[in-house]
Amino acid sequence: MSEKTPPKRPAKPQSGPSSAADARKARLKAALKANMGRRKQQARARKSPADAGNNEQKGQ
Repeated sequence: MSEKTPPKRPAKPQSGPSSAADARKARLKAALKANMGRRKQQARARKSPADAGNNEQKGQ
């Protein structure tokens, strides 16, 4: 019994690393899609103030 053994760890589920990687990829894909949507919306907002400015002047 002089042999040192590492403490036992609970067994990981079989689908551990691969499903975790898939989940990460799915999260990153969703985040990227949301970011692209926001960027497109911001780009449209930058272009439209010139048009919106003309429309506001017409209303006054």
